Amino acid sequence: VQLQASGGGLVQAGGSLRLSCAASGLTFSLYNMGWFRQAPGKERAFVAAVNQNGSFTNYADSVKGRFTISRDNAKNTVYLEMNNLKIEDMAVYYCAASITTMSPNYERYRFRGQGTLVTVSS
Repeated sequence: VQLQASGGGLVQAGGSLRLSCAASGLTFSLYNMGWFRQAPGKERAFVAAVNQNGSFTNYADSVKGRFTISRDNAKNTVYLEMNNLKIEDMAVYYCAASITTMSPNYERYRFRGQGTLVTVSS
């Protein structure tokens, strides 16, 4: 199983980025998908999760109203649209997959991918 995150980069505060996570080696439509992030010197934190068919989403309070998680099961891909980015959003972003949960606990996700770095400048 591979979860390949992409789309990170350098953006000014107030700007937008769209992250993608392409999954392979699993039946994507069976898995809840989550996004997490880890800033320098901080623990990994929950960002957002989406259920198997995209009908239900959950967000960390810090990103509600600014970030949108979505998925395209035909493309085996989950997205994170990030708007009005703030300095505190700067982190490495990871995607993860779980059949059983949409938990904010990263350790509960069966499969976890490599991260993509988001840098926000002032």
